[in-house]
Amino acid sequence: MAKSLNIAVLGAGLMGHGIALTFARAGHGVRVYDPVSAGLDALHGRVAASLEAMGAETREIDETVSRIAPDPEIATCVGGVDFVFEAAPEKVDLKRALFKDVERFAPPDAVFASNTSVIPITSIVADLEDKTRALGTHWWNPPHMIPLVEVIRTEWTAEAAIEETVGLLDAVGKTPVRVEKDVAGFIGNRLQHAMWREAIYLVESGVCTAEAVDQVVNASFGRRLSVLGPLANADLVGTDLTLDIHENVLADLDNRPAPSPYLRDLVKAGKLGMKSGEGFMSWTPEDMEDVRRRVATHLRRLETILPD
Repeated sequence: MAKSLNIAVLGAGLMGHGIALTFARAGHGVRVYDPVSAGLDALHGRVAASLEAMGAETREIDETVSRIAPDPEIATCVGGVDFVFEAAPEKVDLKRALFKDVERFAPPDAVFASNTSVIPITSIVADLEDKTRALGTHWWNPPHMIPLVEVIRTEWTAEAAIEETVGLLDAVGKTPVRVEKDVAGFIGNRLQHAMWREAIYLVESGVCTAEAVDQVVNASFGRRLSVLGPLANADLVGTDLTLDIHENVLADLDNRPAPSPYLRDLVKAGKLGMKSGEGFMSWTPEDMEDVRRRVATHLRRLETILPD
């Protein structure tokens, strides 16, 4: 294994514990800060449960957990570390405030990374005195099981900071992808939500049910996406055929710049998906547990069958 580094993770929740798990499992020392004591108290148990779900043996679980140190003080958490990965809630003011403290207490050569799904990194790190060492790392949920991490450059980020971060992520088994321009949603969420917009439109327009949308994706192109991305697929069928299809279908796709009224009505009615038991579909506790189990099982299987 390469040199063991000291890494700080800000946030002990869903994303933070998975990020900490990933680095600790690879042999790095990890400190985790969270202002909520309950989150820190549950951290080791949460990491152990996630590792167990991934099929890790007891010895590996114990060794990984031993490398993770909960810390209620941000000053000691980031002091002397090589990297800081912020995984706080998606509130830009909160993230800005955290990085002000990080810059105050972390070493001058530490790399700062903010984890966010859609917030432009530029708006998070704009107040830092040294913005050259700040960048974005968008981890996907669950972060300890999904390989991709998008590494986002701002207009100020130094190439050395990008390279160090990409190298670290690659060394711990992730798939880092460079995002050379800081746009909202980065790469993955722009692609994902373009599909979600059309999926919602199909249901809103009465073309099909929500269940039918998911069945079509699961039983067709979704099956090959892990090994055949959309542009490789376009080359496979031919750019000429792709152009012909676009000439006929693009004008009919939903292109509204605002969220769907159908989606707004669901939220207004309190139909918030699994958290409320109803959204586009109805969910029982058994249904929700079955989905979580199937996703975890699928991700574990993919690790064994997909090439590096």
